[in-house]
Amino acid sequence: MDIWQTLLYLFIGLIGGLVGGFFLSRWYFKRELAKNPPINEKMIRAMFMSMGRKPNEAQVRAVINSMNAQK
Repeated sequence: MDIWQTLLYLFIGLIGGLVGGFFLSRWYFKRELAKNPPINEKMIRAMFMSMGRKPNEAQVRAVINSMNAQK
């Protein structure tokens, strides 16, 4: 087996592993975000309560809508 052939196989394997790892980790990250969203209504209500405010539904919806608009 030639040294160039060995290096070619090594290079192709490295590139294939990087591309495959990228798409696999992207899929896994999206799946985890869908299962566990970063913030939800319950967390927003807890944040308002920790600031000493009793939030109403309009305030919670406004915060959620502003967060969704940033995406």
